[in-house]
Amino acid sequence: MSHPKPTSIIDLHTHVVAADQQAYPLAPLSGRQSDWSRERPVTREAMLAAMDEAGIAQVALVQASTCYGHDSSYVADSVAARPDRFIGVYSIGLAEPDAAERIAYWHGRGLQGMRVFIAGHTAADHAARLDDPLGFPAWERAQELDIPVCVQLRADGLPQLQNILRRFPRVRVLLDHFARPRLEDGPPYAAAASLFALADHPNLFFKFTTHNVREAREGAATQASFLRRAIDVFGVRRIAWGSNFPASAGSLASLLGEALEATASLSGEEREWVFHRTARALYPALDAASARGA
Repeated sequence: MSHPKPTSIIDLHTHVVAADQQAYPLAPLSGRQSDWSRERPVTREAMLAAMDEAGIAQVALVQASTCYGHDSSYVADSVAARPDRFIGVYSIGLAEPDAAERIAYWHGRGLQGMRVFIAGHTAADHAARLDDPLGFPAWERAQELDIPVCVQLRADGLPQLQNILRRFPRVRVLLDHFARPRLEDGPPYAAAASLFALADHPNLFFKFTTHNVREAREGAATQASFLRRAIDVFGVRRIAWGSNFPASAGSLASLLGEALEATASLSGEEREWVFHRTARALYPALDAASARGA
């Protein structure tokens, strides 16, 4: 049974790329710009138009480190231009000696979250460890400021994540793309056992993105069975949708359509959490921004 469209839509995973490369010079972390950002970049103005077309109220602009490294100026300027529609997530190098100061700087620029890369990304430092003690001051600062931390890694990095969750139990960690688990074996998803083993960490949250929407149809997996398993294990209040637009190919409206189709088996209440309530709980600034824009 399909349920009505959620009463509000918030997208927690989008990227913007400026048209003006003099004002916002390219400086990808790995030295190689990502294909998506070169072939189908989206400016903040184009993002707003795509949001209006799709019927999306607000989005999180996540730093495009494959364009700008850890210089989140375009994200910050975009949030400042439209705080009623955007919140911002900057990135840092966890082990950099000034990481804690950079957190304070971007926090002062009005950005609401931070992100770190470990694996599975063009710009990832594959030698880096999420639980490197050099990064502990940054984690401590995030904990002090109550900043949600988005983490991009794959399954082999989950033990490192578990170490961080144990050491910093008050940091709310938002795992991008569910760590791209292997799902083709179908329920009960034995190949993703290391992911589901993290259920006992209440400070861990998850982004259900277009990667998951598409990969949950592979092999013996179905979208309905993966979502049911994820919700049963983690609880729906820890899961939020993100389109990954424009890194995932397709219009924002079409990516939302895929997600709505993928969640059709959920109850109306569950969809409300996935599509906006979890996002609002993680980022109270969304409610404040919505009130200002009303």
